[in-house]
Amino acid sequence: PQDLINAKPAAAAVREFFGSSQLSQFMDQTNPLSEITHKRRLSALGPGGLTRERAGFEVRDVHPTHYGRICPIETPEGPNIGLINSLATFARVNKYGFIESPYRKIVDGKVTTEVIYLSAMEESKHYVAQANSSLDAEGRFTEEFVVCRHAG
Repeated sequence: PQDLINAKPAAAAVREFFGSSQLSQFMDQTNPLSEITHKRRLSALGPGGLTRERAGFEVRDVHPTHYGRICPIETPEGPNIGLINSLATFARVNKYGFIESPYRKIVDGKVTTEVIYLSAMEESKHYVAQANSSLDAEGRFTEEFVVCRHAG
């Protein structure tokens, strides 16, 4: 088997990535929470990405599609502000690499316990009520009008 496949090129590529890439970092193991936060970090920097010098305000600013997906608060101060972010609390990355946010499905005006995950593209097709909208014991909205987002 060692004669058929030469593992040295693959090992060298892995070693170079973890040794010299801008995206490679040592794990923050101060406590379990810092480790989880470190694993959920997002970066717009690195190969194929932006540079600190070229990134303008529009790239660093909060966008409506970040709602429920990217935390608007947890970003470093200084030159990396808005370029290094973290996933929101319940956000996840799907098999295609898109960030999804959880929503409770509404059927016949009643909020169900079924949770569905939507990407920003899928979410734009739906009306999304605020998470703090008040509900009665049966899961119906208590107010006649509810503030919603649609298409952004």
